[in-house]
Amino acid sequence: MFENASKAQILSVSAVTQLIKRHLETRFIDVWVEGEVSNLRMPSSGHLYFTLKDADAQLRGVIFRSSGRSLKFIPKEGQQVLCRGRVTVYEPRGEYQLVIDYLEPRGIGSLQAAFEQLKERLQSEGLFDPARKKPLPMLPRRIGLVTSPTGAAIRDILKVLRRRFANLEVLINPVPVQGEGAAAAIASALDELNEIGGLDVIIVGRGGGSLEDLWAFNEEAVARAIARSNIPVISAVGHEADYTITDFVADLRAPTPSAAAEMVVRTKRELQDRIKFGQVRLGQGIRRRLEAVRSRWKVQQRALRDPLKLIEAHLLRLDELEGRGRRGLFNILRHQAQRLRHARESLRHRSPIERLRRLGTQAQETVKRLDLQMGFHLRQKRNRLESALSKLDSLSPLAILSRGYSITRTLPDMALVKKARRVRPGDRVHVKLHEGSLICHVEKTEG
Repeated sequence: MFENASKAQILSVSAVTQLIKRHLETRFIDVWVEGEVSNLRMPSSGHLYFTLKDADAQLRGVIFRSSGRSLKFIPKEGQQVLCRGRVTVYEPRGEYQLVIDYLEPRGIGSLQAAFEQLKERLQSEGLFDPARKKPLPMLPRRIGLVTSPTGAAIRDILKVLRRRFANLEVLINPVPVQGEGAAAAIASALDELNEIGGLDVIIVGRGGGSLEDLWAFNEEAVARAIARSNIPVISAVGHEADYTITDFVADLRAPTPSAAAEMVVRTKRELQDRIKFGQVRLGQGIRRRLEAVRSRWKVQQRALRDPLKLIEAHLLRLDELEGRGRRGLFNILRHQAQRLRHARESLRHRSPIERLRRLGTQAQETVKRLDLQMGFHLRQKRNRLESALSKLDSLSPLAILSRGYSITRTLPDMALVKKARRVRPGDRVHVKLHEGSLICHVEKTEG
């Protein structure tokens, strides 16, 4: 067996992998694969990694960031998709995978899927909320247009504006309305009109077309430009049956460009009719107001009394008030006099001289109490001192000497002698007696 192996060509793992890679990558350079998305991963690199599977097998798939930019939607876990790509071999792991260039969901077009995804996301952010939509001005003076300068939409809008209100000022910011770069141009044009300022309303739109033709108005950049606009925006894209993302974000949706012009500008006749109607209502209101004032004046005129009788009534009222005033003043004076008497009595009781007299008496009594207390304390202290002196005398060594005892100390250091062996024959000692002291020579010690 080993002899057969030595005669055969032996390949390394890398060489086998290279052969498989060369065969697969030249054979499967453009394949369409349908399957279910699983194990979806989206790392920070921007690449998409997932597994395509069916009931019997699975295949690894990758969408590199460069290809992912052109995708109209992001796949979801468990979604059935149709992929186009090429088969490659990832040599470090010896695995084959499908490098995908195109991806679309099965059962629904990729554009429609992208539309639904963006619509759902923007709606969750509140960009479609009616509360954030701005009202249109009643009579705009300057109107901004964001549309193609050569399309039918601009002709229809200008025709309606000239017919309904010829002296309006229109500012056109021309943009491409389909194709690559159209969405960025529309968003930039909206921002530019907001920077210019002075506009009352902006109309953005184009004529009808397919979903692909209208796709620029389904881009997120355009939706966010409309949302951040400080000027009210009318979306007028396609025909009445066409709906785009801009229709949901805009402050007002017009079914057609012509309808947008009709919504934003009323005809002079409509304004004149409204002015006449207002004049009629104003005249009617003034007449009703005058009639009401006249009726109230008549009622007040009938209620008006004879001036002489009013004066007499006021004089009687004045006399009554004068009498009440005098009685009230007398009561006040009497009350104040009573309060004055109470105040004098209180002041007399609170006189400084009276208070000093009371305080002097209290001080004398306090001094007497202090003298008594000091005498008592001094007697106690004296008795305690005599008792302590008596105890000290009984414990004093001198008192013991009076009973015949003595105190012996060595000379010259005056050390106290408690034991006989502390001194030797011939030493000099000092003996303290009750009266006087002795200087002695030791002749003999005992004990």
